[in-house]
Formats: sequence, structure tokens, C-alpha cells
Amino acid sequence: MTVEGDAGAKPGDAPHAMKITAAVVPARSQPFEIQQLDLAAPLADEVLVRIVASGLCHTDLHARDGYFPNLPYPIVCGHEGAGIVEAVGAAVTDLTAGDPVVISFPYCGECEPCQAGRISYCANARPLKSGGRRADGSTPMSRDGAPVYSCFFQQSSFATFALAPAKDVVKIRRDAPVDMLGPLGCGLQTGAGAVLNVMQPRGGQSIAVYGVGGVGLAGLMAAKIAGCDPIIAVDRLPARLALARELGATHTLESKGAETLTEIRKITGGGTHFALETSAVPEVFRLAVDALRGLGICILVGSARAGTDVSFEMPWLHRARRHPGRQPPARLHPASRRSVYGGPLPARPARHALRARRDQPCRRRRRLRRDDQTRPHPAALTGIGILC
Repeated sequence: MTVEGDAGAKPGDAPHAMKITAAVVPARSQPFEIQQLDLAAPLADEVLVRIVASGLCHTDLHARDGYFPNLPYPIVCGHEGAGIVEAVGAAVTDLTAGDPVVISFPYCGECEPCQAGRISYCANARPLKSGGRRADGSTPMSRDGAPVYSCFFQQSSFATFALAPAKDVVKIRRDAPVDMLGPLGCGLQTGAGAVLNVMQPRGGQSIAVYGVGGVGLAGLMAAKIAGCDPIIAVDRLPARLALARELGATHTLESKGAETLTEIRKITGGGTHFALETSAVPEVFRLAVDALRGLGICILVGSARAGTDVSFEMPWLHRARRHPGRQPPARLHPASRRSVYGGPLPARPARHALRARRDQPCRRRRRLRRDDQTRPHPAALTGIGILC
């Protein structure tokens, strides 16, 4: 069915189209509470999705605990939603009721980066992700007439139903396992894309993955696809390391600071070509950089609280270590199409890379460069087995 939305809806006057159940964070650092809420009808460019399953990302816990200064409460979080389209707005033409879909990250489509096709650099990304409102300022969720902030990553998937802009929603094959695909909208594309599109390793190059939760394991599996060897998993939890071994790690190490650094250098003959840091722990980030070989690249994707600092030894960085920074990946490498059963993987490229290199034997230079200037930046992958 197609639902005509009210483009002028504002907090307090949005139509209460249906009752939903949601996990609400009532106040900063408070536990989730299951509550019944009212959800407005979709606007003209929105899709109403019946949530089948949602991933739980660390970012959702950060939102609960007040990491984002612009986030209002009470708030409904969740940004790895997958489900079935229940209704679409009047302007939506590429989706229809009954379509299985995965919801991913938002972008405005109007700022300079978006106009250039660089949607992951959207200048309005932060308010869209954690402002608690639609782009027009309205709040589609409410309780007893009072607004409940939602639109977390413009979806708030910790609910039985969610509204999302149609451009952020990707149709998948009808026989795809919808209940397993939510994390493809964030965690999998972040880890796998960082490896396959930003690092772009050659077969036989070494990589260490620091923190093998969901994002780290995605990167580890991508490294396996790319033919990296050795693939070193570093974590402090034995169960995670055991799973990493099953999924392709050639070596697993418990994180023990200097002892781990020595072991990595021994395994790799001097240091890794690549490092993926997912923990956002400063000491682990330092370890990841210290364990690089010359011209090695470390990518940080872990999310830390504002004000978190990390220190490095500058002479070590001068010896041609590169740190592209905490950035999501671009688009997944075509090789992943043969290895991942399904899922939309919206583009999220690394933003900048700090390259420290030697242009001449006696001259050292650092420069800031775009890591993906020449790469195309589609909104979502096509050609993966489950995409329609």
C-alpha cells in the first residue's frame, strides 16, 4: 500500500498512524525500557519497514551512554535494521509493500560532498545520525502526545516498525535470510570495506586485526578473501580469538602490550603491512601503529568518546607509517560478491590518509592526501547475489 505522508509534520502534530513497541533510552546512561509508542505515517519520500531483526552495534550503546553531545532523550536507537516494507510514501517508486530490505546510513544528498557523489562525507551526517529528528525537524515517534526522539541514523530500528528515507533502504532477494542481514548496513561494510577498498591488499601481504568483534571479524574475513597471509587476530577474549581462528585467522594473540608487539614482529618478520583497529582503546591503537612495517597502513574504525587522546612516537611515524584515520570504508570489493550471501553495502570511503614517506634517501616528507580520490562512489553495491 502507498501512504500519503504529511510533509509539514512537526513534533506534536505528526499523524499517529500506528502503535509500535520500541526499546527506549529514557535518559542518558539509563537502561533500555520496552514501551508502546505512536509512529506517524511515512512522508512522501519515506518507507515504513516492519523490523524483522536489528543488529546491536557499539554505537547504539555509545548513544545510550551519552557519547554524542547533540543526542536528545528519550531516544529510540538502532541502526542496523532489516525487515519487510509495510508501506511507502507517495513519491517512492522503487520499493513496494512486501519487499524485503536492509536499512543503512543516512546522507542529505544536497551538500557539496553529496553532490560530488561522496555521500559518506555528508556535511549534515552528524545531525542526521544523532539529532533525534527527521531532516525537516519533525519527530515521527511520540508517547501520550509528547515526542520521543528517534530517527537514529534516520531509522531507529530498535522497534517493531521503523521509518527511513527510501534512498537509505535497499531491496534484497526474497529468499534472502532477512533475520541475519541487519549488520550488513553498518558493521560488515565498515570492517570488510576498510580492508577491500581502502587497504586493497595484495595476496600474501600481512594484516593484524585488533579487536575481533563484529567489525573486526568482517575485516578478518575480507582479508581472507583478499589472500592476506599471515592474518593475525588480537583480542583479550579467548572465545573471540577462537572464532577468529575458525573464520580465517592464521594466528591469534591475546592483547598484552609489548609482549604482543614482539610476537607480531616475529610472525611477520618486522611488522604488518596493514592493521585494522576496531577497539578504540588508545593503548591498542598505539600497538597497532607500532607493529607496522615501513609503509604500513593502519585504519582506525573504532568509535571513541569525544576527548579521547592517543600518543605516538613521531620518529617512528617518520619512518613511513601511514594512518588513514577513523573512517568507514568505500564500497565492497567485487571479490566479496562471490563470498557474501547478500546485503546492501552503501559506500563509506576512508576520508584522508596521513602519508609519511621518503621521496629521496635523505629527504623525508609528510603529506595529507585523499585516500580514494579516483574511486567511484555508488550509493550501494549491485551484483551481490541477494540484491535485486
